[in-house]
Amino acid sequence: MIEKGTKIQPAEGKLGILLVGLGAVSTTFIAGVEAAKLKRSKLIGSLTQMGHIRLGKRTDKKNPLIKDFVPLAKVEDLVFGAWDIFPDNAYEAAAKAQVLKYEDLEALKPALEKIKPMTAVFDQAYIKNISGPNVKTGKNKLDLAQQLIADIENFKKTTGVNRMVMIWCGSTEAFIQNSEVHLNLAAFEKGLEASDARIAPSMIYAYAALKSGVGYCNGAPNLTVDVPAIQQLALEKKLPISGKDFKTGQTLMKTVLAPGLKARMLGIDGWFSANILGNRDGEVLDDPDSFKTKEESKLSVLETLLQPDQYPDLYGNLYHKVRIHYYPPRGDNKEGWDNIDIFGWMGYKMQIKLDFLCRDSILAAPLVLDLVLFTDLAQRAGMKGIQEWLSFYYKSPMVAEGLYPEHNLFIQEMKLKNTLRYLMGEDQITHLGIEYYE
Repeated sequence: MIEKGTKIQPAEGKLGILLVGLGAVSTTFIAGVEAAKLKRSKLIGSLTQMGHIRLGKRTDKKNPLIKDFVPLAKVEDLVFGAWDIFPDNAYEAAAKAQVLKYEDLEALKPALEKIKPMTAVFDQAYIKNISGPNVKTGKNKLDLAQQLIADIENFKKTTGVNRMVMIWCGSTEAFIQNSEVHLNLAAFEKGLEASDARIAPSMIYAYAALKSGVGYCNGAPNLTVDVPAIQQLALEKKLPISGKDFKTGQTLMKTVLAPGLKARMLGIDGWFSANILGNRDGEVLDDPDSFKTKEESKLSVLETLLQPDQYPDLYGNLYHKVRIHYYPPRGDNKEGWDNIDIFGWMGYKMQIKLDFLCRDSILAAPLVLDLVLFTDLAQRAGMKGIQEWLSFYYKSPMVAEGLYPEHNLFIQEMKLKNTLRYLMGEDQITHLGIEYYE
């Protein structure tokens, strides 16, 4: 257990950010960081850069910026590397993703053109609707993992970075469940050697990262670091892991709205969610196996938030449905539409309609920044294994065995900030406030 006010190694030198996938999310993230370096824009949406944290009583009026309170790596010290199944550099990939305006992209062209993807580990069985030429070949999956480890070592040597974090910003893989090959590290490594079909590409990346002394963040609903073998490796290597699935559009709204309805003891008969999007993520999710993975992530939120077993009169008969439709004209501009059928006093029916016209990668990019900075902090603080305090950023937060995940966004925020206070030796804030009235 990490002690209160633990010694945190300083954030010296450069921090390497290893991105799995150089598509819309990754290129938007890189572009935003490079724009901030050039003072062209601020890092809107990033808690690490824009957020304050209260210390002590309200009357103390101590509210430093988070980045001034904890020893985070500076944005200017970030260096980017990536893998992708397409050979396009970051500028070319961003132009194809069509998230950013032409003038923004052109201003950042020199920096983006320098980032060229390494050949990727890819398995068509896990992502059926896209394929690309920039992929690794090897005699088995262990060989592929060793090639990734070599990539990581080469990236460190050529860039001179001091530390690294890996984050999955790639596509959603086909749905799989824990099996015997995932039960422990020995079985997993034997499975790698035998090219076991149940070991997904994302697991190979996570294995390579941890073997290389690099913490791992899972930005998709893939099983990846949820398996015991990878968690065992994270503990052995004393490295942080977190996931899964960036909490951006529709699910973000659910974790804001549902706690409010529950706090007021309003019942919910049904919650119907539809999404349309036209980017590469939408194309991948057009495959039923990949959609199943995403659906599991999206459906889990309300069940845990609303606790129908404890509140059967309010949520016992809740009907929850999620649909995602690939619609190319929208590109990255996703639309999330929700119809919520609620009831109140004496059972009288009411409705809430929500239409969130969002930009998927614009919402995801600041999450990527915060996750890599906080994961680097965790590494330097000696925090190992599952980082539940980072639940704030995920649709399906990882938790220790036997626990249910906390989905309430406001409790997640409190947990995150109290973790930072704890690390820095400050008192936790409970918001009791009774001392002001005694």
